[in-house]
Amino acid sequence: MAVVRPFRALRYDPAVAGDLDSLVAPPYDVIGPEQREELLGRSPYNVVRLTLPESEKEAAANLADWQERDVLVRDGEPACWWLAQSYVGPDGVARLRAGLVAALRLEPYENRVVLPHERTHAGPKEGRLRLLRATRTQLEPLFFLWDGTIEVDGLGEPELAVDEGGVVSRLWRLDSEFSVALVEELADAQLLIADGHHRYETALAFHAEDGTEASAWLPAVIVPTGQEGLTIFPTHRVAQSAGDASGLPIDPPPEHLPGPVLYRAGRYELLVGDGFLDPEVVDRFAPSGVTYTPQREEAVATVDRGEAEAAFLLRPTRIEDVWAVARRGDVMPQKSTFFYPKLTSGLLFLSLG
Repeated sequence: MAVVRPFRALRYDPAVAGDLDSLVAPPYDVIGPEQREELLGRSPYNVVRLTLPESEKEAAANLADWQERDVLVRDGEPACWWLAQSYVGPDGVARLRAGLVAALRLEPYENRVVLPHERTHAGPKEGRLRLLRATRTQLEPLFFLWDGTIEVDGLGEPELAVDEGGVVSRLWRLDSEFSVALVEELADAQLLIADGHHRYETALAFHAEDGTEASAWLPAVIVPTGQEGLTIFPTHRVAQSAGDASGLPIDPPPEHLPGPVLYRAGRYELLVGDGFLDPEVVDRFAPSGVTYTPQREEAVATVDRGEAEAAFLLRPTRIEDVWAVARRGDVMPQKSTFFYPKLTSGLLFLSLG
């Protein structure tokens, strides 16, 4: 069973650190060099100095210094939080996605409490493990799905509110009675990792070598799937080599694709799925030099510019298919799902003591 509990959040004190909008950032793994420089210029206390530091030693030094000077302060009492994110998706539709923020106890995958759905790679985990060793702090929340519903009313004004890249995140501290009720409701839950596979596996590795009770926990945003604001968008593939991919020639496809489509040399080909999900179909052709984009037009334009041989245009993976893959113990290729928006980093941290 999933074990969640309130936690004493470590967070910015705006009276010392400045406006919260200048302190937050997207997750570390979607920030490129140019955006990192822009974020560093926003504030000497921007969270990228912790999540994407020049070195792990620098991150640990910043974290200690900021706590000593009350840039970051730890709440006196543990609490659960409610997070609501207002956003406009890549399809131009405005939505609201909400979920519970709590500390989640780590569970090995074999216990079937926390389920992965994507493959991971060693490189990102090695860097995150060094950072976790140096800081002993979970610096970014992980995003989980729960196949259920939660009704929350009468919250009033949020305690924290921030706009990061057009995504407005609002946080409410929940009272203890409501927190206990939610903890009990999730006690028999099975959770699916929506975003954060590398960091979850890093946390497992760190706890295995550290062995303390504190390192058995991480900050989790648990989003019920029974809400309209939970969306998955496609992640298209741009490949330097399309491998042995070939399909049926078709006219330029409409917005809603008829299936996975290969684009190269100005022509479109419909790929045969044989019951596989779109990312799995592409993976079977073993393309090389692959990069990813949520924008179909950008994928096609990259090929037209001669910067890649081919683009694989994919349909969004349905949430029920993601659950089905995870529940049967399988994993999908990397970047099979694009849950939009990403969680904003810099709102709440979890110190591991």
